[in-house]
Amino acid sequence: MSVSPRLPVSEVVNVTIEMAPVAAALRNFGAMLVLGTSDVIDVDERIRTYSGVEAIAADFGTNSPEYSAAVTFFGQSPHPSLLNVGRWAKTATSGLLRGRMLAVSEQQISDFEKITAGGFTLKIDGASVTLESVDLSAESNLNGVATQITNALSSKGTCLWDGTRFVIKSASTGTTSSVSDVSKTDLSTLLGLDEGTSRVSGAPAESLVDAVTACLDFTNWYGLFVCSGWTEEDALSVSELINAASPSRIVAWTSEDTGEMDSTDSTSLGAKLKARGYNRTFEVFSSTSDTASASVLGRMSTINFEGSNTTLTLKFKQLPGVPAENLRTSQSLALRSKNVNVFAAFQNDTSIFKEGVMSGGWFIDETHGLDWMQNRVETDLWNLLYTSNTKIGQDETGMTAILATINKSLDAGVRNGLIAPGVWNGDSFGSLEKGDTLTTGYYVYIQPLEEQAQSDREARKAPPIKIAIKLKGAVHFIDCTLTINR
Repeated sequence: MSVSPRLPVSEVVNVTIEMAPVAAALRNFGAMLVLGTSDVIDVDERIRTYSGVEAIAADFGTNSPEYSAAVTFFGQSPHPSLLNVGRWAKTATSGLLRGRMLAVSEQQISDFEKITAGGFTLKIDGASVTLESVDLSAESNLNGVATQITNALSSKGTCLWDGTRFVIKSASTGTTSSVSDVSKTDLSTLLGLDEGTSRVSGAPAESLVDAVTACLDFTNWYGLFVCSGWTEEDALSVSELINAASPSRIVAWTSEDTGEMDSTDSTSLGAKLKARGYNRTFEVFSSTSDTASASVLGRMSTINFEGSNTTLTLKFKQLPGVPAENLRTSQSLALRSKNVNVFAAFQNDTSIFKEGVMSGGWFIDETHGLDWMQNRVETDLWNLLYTSNTKIGQDETGMTAILATINKSLDAGVRNGLIAPGVWNGDSFGSLEKGDTLTTGYYVYIQPLEEQAQSDREARKAPPIKIAIKLKGAVHFIDCTLTINR
């Protein structure tokens, strides 16, 4: 049956689809980084993300400092959902060759058992190395395969099965250490070393501040904990770096120095950090746990700033797995005077984390919350410009759109408990005067368009915007008087 031709509807009514770009995501202010020296993650990869302590135990072993920090971090309640682990190359590193990732079908030991006299050639530190007479017929798993390759390398290097791929590492360290040029044979193909590989050159030893600088290139973390092995000078240098870093970060240190409890000791780390006024660094004193501050980061990591009434003060919180300190009042006051935090036991059989402050005197929760608030306003304004299919005009309509976007961001701060109504005690600007009550907890002022400089308008800049915010704060101390009448 023939079909008569018909004209398309689009000749009269033409409908097209214009999809807006996907909005930029907010930063994750619960993403923390543990930095250690274990030779597991190479300096090329630098940072690896884990969703639980089990995977860290598998990679690093249960005796590693990274595992100890992870146990303390994931031991918090509520339970954190992820942790980044990074590499500090405190000693020179070895060059290595990472094979391609093997599919599950390529990991069958039966295929490797067929190799009875395998071999291949490669270069280690620039010199040719030949592997021959490799017999895998008796191996029952891929770790055994890696052991046989290591034996065949004759102390020139080692082979490791990391669960997804084989890695060959040079026995030497430093800038001349390297592994390359694997020949294509049946064995090298099975190992995934013949193609799709990646080379990592050896590197000299680096300072802690250099390692942290390298980690700053990764934007997937907010808070930093450094495993044992750092010095006081390391802590001061890294704190200085973190204080100046952009985007914003924080760093946490744990100290076992009893000098922190001596009010006359001005040479302790806490005293020096306070003197420098670092509000992106906090220190926790613990005489028994070198990972106490990792527990604080673990509690911070569970805060959902997009929720309702979710912000908190860190004072009064628990540090699971960290023994409470039994302090004299004078020792507690000395720690407070240096802005050093501690998990302390009280006479009513309770223990709390106190005082919840940065070394410079700001409260940890305020620094954390305001970093989120800055990113929320920044991201929302970016998305206003980025997702518009037309443009945001330099007129009252455009300014209204900007104002509405900022208000929406600040409303999220009110909703989560960071911002609350209160009296403004700062400088006056716009129509806001000192002593006025911020009924919403905030006030947004955009300079009138008629006051904008012509050069700024021609550069397509929005007029300056200034925002007043009243923080909700938290009660840390109560002083109560009972007046009695008989």
